[in-house]
Amino acid sequence: MKTLGLIGGISWESTVPYYRLINETVKTRLGGLHSAKLVLYSVDFEEVARLQHAGDWDAAGRLFADAARRLEAAGADAVVICANTMHKVAPAIEAAVRLPVLHVVDGVADEIRVAGLRKVGLLGTRFTMEQPFYAERLQQHGIEALIPGEPARTEIHRVIYQELCVGKIVDSSRVAFRNIMAELVAQGAEAIILACTELSLLLGPQDATVPLFDTTQIHARRAAEWAIG
Repeated sequence: MKTLGLIGGISWESTVPYYRLINETVKTRLGGLHSAKLVLYSVDFEEVARLQHAGDWDAAGRLFADAARRLEAAGADAVVICANTMHKVAPAIEAAVRLPVLHVVDGVADEIRVAGLRKVGLLGTRFTMEQPFYAERLQQHGIEALIPGEPARTEIHRVIYQELCVGKIVDSSRVAFRNIMAELVAQGAEAIILACTELSLLLGPQDATVPLFDTTQIHARRAAEWAIG
């Protein structure tokens, strides 16, 4: 079994499910007392969030490249970024280490295509929804992404940073997300990507009339399967 290098803490609330899901997958696949071989580098999310909101992605890229180098030195065989938004700096990581980056979009896109779907709603941070790095990679897989309107994007971003990243689960926010997802379905979305690792803390299949693709679950499971080989 290969060793996964996790960059976590973005936020730690969603890094915990990554650890659990990776180990559950290994246990299911291999049985017995097997568990995953992991190295975790957990960043200070306050520092990362400041760089995100300042638009200083170069500094964020340097921070994550340094984290990846530390994982490589610790014996990791691949890098797993335990977040969606920070895949924006995946190229900086790839340039800094010899390890593959197991990209969240590729695994999610594979599962969407297997389901026979081509148009999806995209929910995530403002950066993930509005900047091209995520939607363009989906498009490379033949998948079109729809994003909510401006007021909805503002509310989604607020809920992620002010509630979910600090462990708050608010029922009124769940209702708001249900309405946002319903609007995307009305615009033609055949499924919804929960493209923020915290969103699965708030939303489940019962909250939408179309399939939800939980990036945390998919990314963690596929990373474990890669490690098992």
